[in-house]
Amino acid sequence: MARGPTTGIFTRSGRASRGKGRFASEVDEWVQQTEKRINAVFRLSTQKAISFMQQNVPVQDGFLRASLVVLVNQPPPKAEKSQEDGMGPFTDAYMQLQIASAVSGDRIVAAYTMEYARRLEYGFTGVDSIGRSYNQPPVGWTRLAAQQWKTFVREATAEAKARVASRAK
Repeated sequence: MARGPTTGIFTRSGRASRGKGRFASEVDEWVQQTEKRINAVFRLSTQKAISFMQQNVPVQDGFLRASLVVLVNQPPPKAEKSQEDGMGPFTDAYMQLQIASAVSGDRIVAAYTMEYARRLEYGFTGVDSIGRSYNQPPVGWTRLAAQQWKTFVREATAEAKARVASRAK
């Protein structure tokens, strides 16, 4: 089995690397008025993308879902975790803590480190390095999350506006 880069999404300056949209062009004027709003919407949009990935990840035993790591301004980890390594540290609280200090312009990496993550994401037909034969169709759950980036930004913007409006009352 190939041990290439991990599978996941990467955001930088509010752009999901597998999406095409730019963050600044996707948020409205209200968000762009303050840096605090920009950063809040950036973090919330990223949280939504990661949560969407976790909801759509193929689950058999939970190891793949648990192998998700979230890093800020660090390179993607290698996909070298096996089921013998046990369950990972991922929880929603872990994700929120990891990106709590991120600001627009930072690079956020959300990647699965199980060795078979890429095979599930992109599919694999053939024989792996230890002789097992596969005909695995692609699932594409991380690419699907990246394609939804504009939706996550719109939802995060609406939530931010609602929070400000509720505080003003």
